[in-house]
Amino acid sequence: MASRTAASNRQEALVRLKTGAAYLDVAELVLNDRQRDEFFNVAGALAVLAGIAASDALCAIRLGKRHRGDDHRGATQLLESATPDGRDLANRLRRLLDLKDEAHYGVVVVSSQKARSAVRNARHLLRRATEELER
Repeated sequence: MASRTAASNRQEALVRLKTGAAYLDVAELVLNDRQRDEFFNVAGALAVLAGIAASDALCAIRLGKRHRGDDHRGATQLLESATPDGRDLANRLRRLLDLKDEAHYGVVVVSSQKARSAVRNARHLLRRATEELER
């Protein structure tokens, strides 16, 4: 599947990075509030959005472009080529995207383990995007 892209610059990368960090901050707050099981869906969904934003930022920084399209899986191809550890980063994004429909639209509660794993993957992607921005 060919990835649709749009040109992107450092300023746009910074906006996506800040947005991703905000999603992650809220995901972590929700994850740690164990009042209701449905919060795991919310935390997982926010982690997915954080990971997508981090991927956009990283690709914008390293490649000068980001994925544009309805299917976020196209972003994994760009991410894989963006850095020497791109394969690991793309795999982390794929794992997040595997949770997307379940967390956003599912009728079954996402498990605590899946939500926590999603937050860890999003955190890693955001950390790597931040490192690339600070280079």
